[in-house]
Amino acid sequence: MDYNLRDFQNQFDTEEKVEIGGKYVEERLWNKVEKEGNKIRFVKEVKALYRYMRDKNVPWYRKSIVIGALIYFISPIDLIPDFIPFFGYLDDLGVIMAVVKFLGKELVPYYD
Repeated sequence: MDYNLRDFQNQFDTEEKVEIGGKYVEERLWNKVEKEGNKIRFVKEVKALYRYMRDKNVPWYRKSIVIGALIYFISPIDLIPDFIPFFGYLDDLGVIMAVVKFLGKELVPYYD
C-alpha cells in the first residue's frame, strides 16, 4: 500500500487547522481504541502517536501528519471498511506504520 504522507500533512497546513484536528482526535480516538483495541495489534503505535500529538514541545507542523493519520484511523469511512474481518484494518495499519516510519527515532520517547 502506498500512502502519500504529504496528503495528510497538507490537510493540516496551519497551526489553527492542527489545533482543530487535534480536538477532533481528542474527542474520538479513545472510543475507537476502546471499541476496537482487541482487534488491532498496532494500539501501542496509536498511543505513541497520540502522546506525540499532545506534546507541547512538538511544533504544530510536525503534528500535522500525525493528526491526519489518527483521523484516518478514527474515521469510519476509509479505503477498506473496518468491519471486514482481518482486512478491515490493513489500510489503517498501513497509514499508522507509514507515519511511525516517517517519524523514526523522533517517536521513540512516546512509547510506554
